[in-house]
Amino acid sequence: MSAIDLSSPGTRGRTYWLLADCWNIVRRGLTHYQRQPVNIAWQLGFPILSVLLYGYVFGSAMKVPGGGDYNDYLMPGMFAMTMAFGFINTATLVVYDSTKGVIDRFRSMPMASSAVVAGRGVTDLLVACAELAIMMLTALAMGWRPDGGLGFLGAFGLLLWLRFALIWIGVWLGLLVPNPEAAGGLFAVAFPLTMISSIFVAPQLMPDWLGWVAVWNPISSTAAAARELFGTPVGGDTWVEQHALLMAAVWPVILTLIFLPLAVRRFRKLSR
Repeated sequence: MSAIDLSSPGTRGRTYWLLADCWNIVRRGLTHYQRQPVNIAWQLGFPILSVLLYGYVFGSAMKVPGGGDYNDYLMPGMFAMTMAFGFINTATLVVYDSTKGVIDRFRSMPMASSAVVAGRGVTDLLVACAELAIMMLTALAMGWRPDGGLGFLGAFGLLLWLRFALIWIGVWLGLLVPNPEAAGGLFAVAFPLTMISSIFVAPQLMPDWLGWVAVWNPISSTAAAARELFGTPVGGDTWVEQHALLMAAVWPVILTLIFLPLAVRRFRKLSR
């Protein structure tokens, strides 16, 4: 009996080729960043400008419920805001590939449609890690001092968990909008999403109806959970605020379960 050649494509299962296709999409995305340093410089530079701007402009003007340093309150919120704004970059890159015919080329290849969507998500998550690391280094240079240990790692993980969920919203929207200019208009969606939250101001200081909206914002849960893990918790009266760690883990699961299937389904519909 002759030996089976494991290097032959026919002997490898669907899971292998799904992972291989996904990795090729990731390599392509990272190669583009390498060959277009201006884009990556802007994408990674924006978090630095955000931390410096909001930290120094608002730092001496805002008050934290129960006292405390506003920068300690602000920084975890800024990290969550950057993770939230990332879905605009995802949508822009996806619609750019779509209008340039790259998506059509992927559709013509014998590759898993879910690998194209997942590859985009993995690429953006790697970039998000770099963004978050740069923001934290900038905050440390400004004097922010969080508690170390497992709490720090837990907060880092929850922030990336939020970004992971929002990636699928970006992919889905990128497959819906007609051109990159329209994708830029998604800022009008991201701006109120981040402002009506606990990023800059505690919901207790807002009007009752607006504070209720901010409390139930998934970004608020992640920001509150990060503050707790970084050692600067700010309590609240509502159940959502008192269980911020739980909600910071649950909200991304809900968003992923909704928008990941929508993104894959939308990609598959492009070939019909």
